[in-house]
Amino acid sequence: MTKQQLQAQIAELKMDYINLQGDMEKLESNGHPTQLENAERRLAKMEDNLAELNKQLSEL
Repeated sequence: MTKQQLQAQIAELKMDYINLQGDMEKLESNGHPTQLENAERRLAKMEDNLAELNKQLSEL
């Protein structure tokens, strides 16, 4: 994967992360604990993916 492809994936993942955080705030304020837990798991997976992509980028 090229540096530009990695940077594009990182940027896209960051936008998804920000959107999910906003969705989580809505879920929390509306009292949806199960959906909030699922969103928290997705957020953790995104953080892991970001870490891996950043690692790959630093190795280029």
